[in-house]
Amino acid sequence: MKYLVTTAALLGTTLATQAADMAAKAPYLKAPVASVYDWTGFYIGANAGIGLGRNKTELVSFGGATPSFNTTHLAPHGAIGGGQVGYNWQTGSVFGPLVLGIEADIQGAAMRDDFTNLRIGETTAYDQRLDWFGTVRGRIGRADGPVFSYATAGYAYGSVRTTLNQTSIGVTDFGNRFHHGWTYGGGVEAALGGNWSAKVEALYVNLGHKSDVFEAGAQTLNTDIRQRIYRVGLNYRIGGNGVYTPAPAANWAGLYLGGNAGGASSRNRSSFVGSGASEFFNLSPDGFIGGGQIGYNWQAANWVAGIEADIQGSLQRDDDACIARCLVAQNASFDAKLPWLGTVRGRLGYSLGSTLLYGTAGYAYGGVKTRVTAVGNGPGIDTTLSGSRSGWTVGGGIERPFKFFGMFGPNWTSKSEYLYVDLGSASDTLVAGNNAFAVTSNVKQHIFRTGVNYHFNSPVVAKY
Repeated sequence: MKYLVTTAALLGTTLATQAADMAAKAPYLKAPVASVYDWTGFYIGANAGIGLGRNKTELVSFGGATPSFNTTHLAPHGAIGGGQVGYNWQTGSVFGPLVLGIEADIQGAAMRDDFTNLRIGETTAYDQRLDWFGTVRGRIGRADGPVFSYATAGYAYGSVRTTLNQTSIGVTDFGNRFHHGWTYGGGVEAALGGNWSAKVEALYVNLGHKSDVFEAGAQTLNTDIRQRIYRVGLNYRIGGNGVYTPAPAANWAGLYLGGNAGGASSRNRSSFVGSGASEFFNLSPDGFIGGGQIGYNWQAANWVAGIEADIQGSLQRDDDACIARCLVAQNASFDAKLPWLGTVRGRLGYSLGSTLLYGTAGYAYGGVKTRVTAVGNGPGIDTTLSGSRSGWTVGGGIERPFKFFGMFGPNWTSKSEYLYVDLGSASDTLVAGNNAFAVTSNVKQHIFRTGVNYHFNSPVVAKY
């Protein structure tokens, strides 16, 4: 659902810029272009990024009088890269220039999770990989000249391989399985000059559910295949009649203030070790985020440098993890939340007319809250571990002019941004009677968000 919010925000940005200029003064960052840009035509391109699995997985054993199980998220994670081909149609509408399109892509993936190791009567090591996937999607959005914000949805397919290595029976290899399902998301594409354009995009990919019965019916493995994809791409348009020559850089210098909303997914490698238990698993808090930012830019010709600070509220949560034979008499359950976070970052970008492409990196901090409940041989545990963590962040985005049916003035811009946040490792010790357990979790987040900024400088085109 969080991707629906992000996609809706991107579409709001798309509908926001109108063709008519305000009569009183030139729109903020408005730079003249040599010709009207037209997105119509075939294009071909390449992309690269990262993929993050959040695959809820349950292993059920029927070996005893009462079935036992464990539940966690397998989180194949790694680099992705591939190519895309598509076609756009640009037409007029009551909202201005509307772009409809279709795009197909194929991706190689190095996504893997071989960290998870749980007990269900015996030790079970998991290894899950996503080697490749592809999509065929429609795209729809409104063009603001050389900038096109869009929503996208369609068909998805891919190959998943899962193996288990258990103490008594050895390796069970379920082989490469073809899965298919659906995908949706959103992105922003901006002209770079000539027929070249660049895009930043987030996709949610649902490849369905698989259930495997093995060991002569004594065990069942159930897995939901869900992926978050964050990528950048470069397209070359073939033909068309809207070759874009970037205008002089717009004015980005000065103070700005704004708000943002989006979604965040985490892949927190965690462990629960002590008193005969050695469990290694993923906690994967996932949910909406929103907050505000303040920053300041300096500009020299087309180059823009700045500093930005933000603070975010977060609804990220994972309450699915249940390990150590989840029976009534023996289990360890986790409820992990990331209630807030913030960053202080430098930004460095290049202005192509009224579009700013930038990278960003800096300091990150946030809150971590995990409730651990456990029962077993001895006193039980019901403890909430909480505290603040700090680390670093890196990412990038696109910022451009923003108006909403004349309600916003010439000093407003909108941005779409990806951030990777690493908040380091959180470690605590739990004591129950004579038993002590070490609980450790590495906190890493992937954030995709869109926002608006109000600039306090003069809304004029820079002249160099």
